[in-house]
Amino acid sequence: MVNLTTADISDSAGAQAILDGIRKRWPWVKHLFADGAYDRLKLMDKTTYLDFVVEIIRRSDDQKGFQILPRRWVVERTFGWMTRWRRLVRDYEQRIDVSQAMILVAMGGNLIRRNDHP
Repeated sequence: MVNLTTADISDSAGAQAILDGIRKRWPWVKHLFADGAYDRLKLMDKTTYLDFVVEIIRRSDDQKGFQILPRRWVVERTFGWMTRWRRLVRDYEQRIDVSQAMILVAMGGNLIRRNDHP
């Protein structure tokens, strides 16, 4: 599932918009991981209402340099897979729907490549 928004929409507001879609498409999903940008009262209220458990992954205040955070690597790995497609390296697209389509093509290509070479 891909949901792109314009830059004036906050991370928390964008997450609220897709929670209903997640619940409808994957009713068995119970546990969500998020970073500190998603720790907002309205979002937490909606996740509780929809029966999700949200685990906020935070960086420690005394952390210096790079440190691997639990479950955060999954997001970074996915961004790495997407940027292997040259068109997604930069924001070339002018429209959100075209950008969303390019992400779906890139991830579909990734799935095909993984199935072809197990």
